[in-house]
Order: sequence, then C-alpha cells, then structure tokens
Amino acid sequence: MFSPLVSIIIPTYNRSYCISEALDSIFGQTYGHYELIVVDDGSTDDTARVLDRYAGRLNSLRTHHAGPSAARNTGIRASRGDYMAFLDSDDLWTARKLEQQVHFFSKNPDARICQTEEIWIRNGIRVNPMKKHKKYSGWIFRQCLPLCIVSPSAVMLHRSIFDRVGLFDETLAACEDYDLWLRIAPHYPIYLIDKPLIIKRGGHDDQQSRIIPTLDKLRIQALCKSLASGSLNGAQYGLALAELEKKCAVYGAGCIKRGKSDEGKACIALPEKYALALQSVVNKK
Repeated sequence: MFSPLVSIIIPTYNRSYCISEALDSIFGQTYGHYELIVVDDGSTDDTARVLDRYAGRLNSLRTHHAGPSAARNTGIRASRGDYMAFLDSDDLWTARKLEQQVHFFSKNPDARICQTEEIWIRNGIRVNPMKKHKKYSGWIFRQCLPLCIVSPSAVMLHRSIFDRVGLFDETLAACEDYDLWLRIAPHYPIYLIDKPLIIKRGGHDDQQSRIIPTLDKLRIQALCKSLASGSLNGAQYGLALAELEKKCAVYGAGCIKRGKSDEGKACIALPEKYALALQSVVNKK
C-alpha cells in the first residue's frame, strides 16, 4: 500500500493568536503517516508557549527572524519525508487534505507536484476568488506568469523537485512562492485536485501582502531570474519576456508618477537586455 512519509512544514512569526487552529487542522487529518515541523521565525509573542503545549507531537525549531523563505528552508532541511507539504500558520486544512493528495500520487506515480482548490475567508466572511486567481492543471507556466496562482498551503510535492530547482529564495521579502513556481513550472506539470481542501484566511494586518506594498517589484525580480536562468525553452522565454515587459511598463510608470524618475526609466528599459537574448534562446532550444 502506498503510504509515504509526508513532511509538513509550518513557518510562523507572531501568530500565537491562530497557530493552534492550524495545528489542530493537521492533527485532525485522516492520513496519519506524517512528521510535523514548525519553524518559529523568531517570534516575540507567545508563540513558543503555545507550541510547548504540543510537545511530543511536533518538531519545533526556533530561528532568528529571517522571513518565511528562510523558515521554510530550515524546515525542508530538517525533514525526512519523500513528499513535502506546507501550511501557512493562518490557514487551515480540511480533514482529508493529505489523504486526497497521497491518493492522487498513488494513482499518478509520474506526478511530482499537485495542489488543491481552496475556500477563501476574508475577515471572517467567505468570498469568491477573482477570475485572475483561477487555478489550472498540467503544464501551467504561462498561467503562473501574471501572479501567484499556486498556494503554498495547497501544495504537496516530491522532495526531488528541490534537488533540481533549489529551495525558496531567501533574498525575497515576499513573492517567494511566485518565484518558486516559476522555477518548477517549466520542468514539471503542476496538477490540480479540483476539491477545496484548504481554508485560506486573509484580511488580518500581518499578511505579507499588506506589509510589503510593492509586490510587482519582487515579481519583476523573479521574472528576471527566470529569464537569466538558462532553463527556459524558446516559447517559455518569449512568454516570460512579454510578462516582464507588461510589469515593467506599469511599475515604471508608477515610479515616474511618484517622482522616482530614474527608477521608473530604468525599470521600463529593463526588458531590453532580455529581448536581445531571445533569438539565441530560440535557436538553442
């Protein structure tokens, strides 16, 4: 019977008000062959005290505050499972989340990564995701370019993927998930289980999207990394370049409007250097 060890990693920072709910959603899973690693990213609230209540049921690691990428990477390095799953400390899993994903991999042995649909809660009220957040299944590099459509809390992936594409980028203050999917999607189909198996909660003041307002600047950085990586074929390179041009035009115009003329002009000109390389990429692949 296919019953792999799944390593579950929760990064958390000053989330003592909700971490218990996230943990309880894991302990309520119908699939039980997992290890749970919680990485406390230098919290200054009562997070450590809350985690102490679960002693013996999880591996609690404490680090200096370095952001979610570093916390997840710490958990990955400490893990033993063949499959990895992540849960943001403000999100929840429904009871059969792990079971359904393990079953998917048992029926699709060549698959290496899948995610699930999700229920969105904003300020305690259920809302419908916008059209731009629609999830797709299969070879979805094109769909991953505009914004992040793969949720860390919804993903399960084989650890061999990290051997190929690397871990989360610790230099990114946010959009580290967007960056990772751009590195995975050219090489692996990302499958979708069309069932809402996670509850994604938002609206609170400590969300990364509220703390860090210039997310498109970080997406531009991730796109440039992707274009410079040498891992894209000609079609993928062209798609990524087109998205970079769109984002640079919008972000650059915004900078100029706010009086940051030099930054804006440099951003608008940025795609030119990658455009010069397009033909050589097309010829090489």
